[in-house]
Amino acid sequence: MPCCDPLGLCQYQTNKLLRIRSVRLGSLKWSLNGAILLFICIMMLWNREYQEFDLVVSSITTKVKGVAQTHLPGVGDVVWDVVDYSGASQGKNSFFVVTNVIVTKNQKQGKCPEVPSKGRLCRSDKDCEKGAWDQQSHGIQTGSCIKFDVMKKTCEVSAWCPIETKTAPPRPALLAAAENFTVLIKNNIRFPAFNFIRRNILPQMKDAYLRSCHRGNDSLCPIFRLGDIIREAGEKFSDMAVEGGVISIQIKWDCNLDRLMQRCLPRYSFRRLDEKESNRTLYPGLNFRFAKYNVVNGVEERTLFKAFGIRFDVMVFGQAGKFSFIQLIIYIGSTLSYYALTTVFIDWLLETSCCSAEVGRNYSERKVESVQDTQQCILCVSYVDEKKLRLVKRSHKKSLQNLKPMCVQPRKEDSGHLRAVLCLQPDVSVDHNAQPALDQKPAPDSKRRHPGWCKCDCCSPSVAPQEELCCRQSDGACITSSPLFKQLVLGRSLLQAVLLYQDPLSPPVGGAQTAALRHCAYRQYISWRFGVPPHDTHPVIPSCCVWRIREEYPSPDGRYSGFTPVRKVSVPTQNNGKL
Repeated sequence: MPCCDPLGLCQYQTNKLLRIRSVRLGSLKWSLNGAILLFICIMMLWNREYQEFDLVVSSITTKVKGVAQTHLPGVGDVVWDVVDYSGASQGKNSFFVVTNVIVTKNQKQGKCPEVPSKGRLCRSDKDCEKGAWDQQSHGIQTGSCIKFDVMKKTCEVSAWCPIETKTAPPRPALLAAAENFTVLIKNNIRFPAFNFIRRNILPQMKDAYLRSCHRGNDSLCPIFRLGDIIREAGEKFSDMAVEGGVISIQIKWDCNLDRLMQRCLPRYSFRRLDEKESNRTLYPGLNFRFAKYNVVNGVEERTLFKAFGIRFDVMVFGQAGKFSFIQLIIYIGSTLSYYALTTVFIDWLLETSCCSAEVGRNYSERKVESVQDTQQCILCVSYVDEKKLRLVKRSHKKSLQNLKPMCVQPRKEDSGHLRAVLCLQPDVSVDHNAQPALDQKPAPDSKRRHPGWCKCDCCSPSVAPQEELCCRQSDGACITSSPLFKQLVLGRSLLQAVLLYQDPLSPPVGGAQTAALRHCAYRQYISWRFGVPPHDTHPVIPSCCVWRIREEYPSPDGRYSGFTPVRKVSVPTQNNGKL
């Protein structure tokens, strides 16, 4: 459609279809289409592609309950309630439960030796810098080097004394009884797009139900035993309680808000988030410090607790879906392309060895129509001393005789052409494979100057490189000296019969008839020597043959159009070669 033609916008173009009448292919097509339709329907129902979705917005509150009594070395029996083991480190959407402690009693503000470790030992006061400290220090150095014990000396520091010396947590954990603590999780959710609100404590859950439910009997129970949470996360509470860790409580809401299929219930799952292998982790577990202060005889003292425990992070995920006609149309439109798989698969069957070569070739010829690029013209060359055809790219600089071929293909005989010719001229009885003697060259014509690329001494010089072609690849006799050339190409009666068959009302012999005979002779040579040329190639008639035909059927004004790439036109025949 020309870009400057405004009427070109008022046109409609559609694809051309090829219909193959075959029971096998038709059955295969509908079987594949049915399988694709079944797959599309299953995926639509499974993934609810017909719905519009909205993400969940939620809030979390937790309430831990449980009491435990432990015996702390140097302290005695201590009762732990929810304030003691969780209040200090409870955060947003998470709660903490202490499971193990290291206690340092009766710390006072004063001066004492630093805890010895690598790089902290000293020999004299020169090794201690007054006012210095680092990330591992428990206080500020005073500049003095004092004894820590009989064997070691460390720098004196101003700190809470005595300094905490024990680093490894007790085994087994002191608060192992926390395994039986329980937590109530209250989760309120909302889907803004649908104005839908719900909580994990369902309307049918009464006070009596919450007092007695547990996950063993009801997976929707919002009260969880800590030991059950750790077990479902794949861990052992007694091992994890020693150094602590992090556990994720995941609540997933997958809601269907359609009236006939309404369902919106939570699903709980648990997993450990931190690295549990302490021998592979630099700082394993989870711990923090807190202190309890009191005043004794007017002096402030404190008891330092290094607490190890488990932090539980509550994470809420989810979405809600509701039927949407627009989403259904979008899904149907996006899945229509799946039916192209049927066409691709059947095309592959037809064009591969799964079907016969004849069926595949016939299908390809009818389905695909190639358009040759005018900038890259492929010429077809046939030599009388070779049985194959050469395909050559046209060049505007080099002689066609000297160009190297891109490929060489076998010659496909056009048997129908010969039978048609014999029917048009019954008195002709020739062998279409007969050729002149290859070792005998005709007597050279002294009046004609033969170019260097000529091998038969019958060619004439040409201006266009694509016309510089001889009938032979090596020296020998010219094909124009063959009797077949005279009978099949130059025979006037045969050419007139061909023209009469093509146009029963052709004009009588004259100037226009001579041009028609000359062009018919060109076509006769192509059908004889090239057979059926490869698709999208242009057969080239040798220079000697062109000039011999022009001598037999000359132009009155001596002007000729020269070589113009055209597709081969043969004598019209039926499929069986008969006229």
